[in-house]
Amino acid sequence: MGLSLVGFLFGIIIVALLAVLGMKVVPTVVEFTAIKKAMTNARNTGTTVKEIQDSFDRQRDTSYIESVTGKDLEITRTSDGWDVSVAYQKKIALFGPASLLLEYEAATGGAAKKPKP
Repeated sequence: MGLSLVGFLFGIIIVALLAVLGMKVVPTVVEFTAIKKAMTNARNTGTTVKEIQDSFDRQRDTSYIESVTGKDLEITRTSDGWDVSVAYQKKIALFGPASLLLEYEAATGGAAKKPKP
């Protein structure tokens, strides 16, 4: 049983497509991780909504966060302090009219906010 040239080329194409997809998705996941860390740090250092937003924006500048600003954060007062959450979408162009839409959602201090029906 051998591998035909067509089978080999098909396999290479699949691997190449997966590699390209990974190279486009991984940076958004890294950014999301930085956003979650910045949200937690901002919540822990701020005592008002404005301080939390400003703290997030300072970290945003040093962490290469481009998708979210301090004004995009939903900050609510809870009995334990502050809860900071964010939900955003990232659209990645693939080829031609095809694109990939990633929906990110995170919250500090509790479960992520449920999507509205």
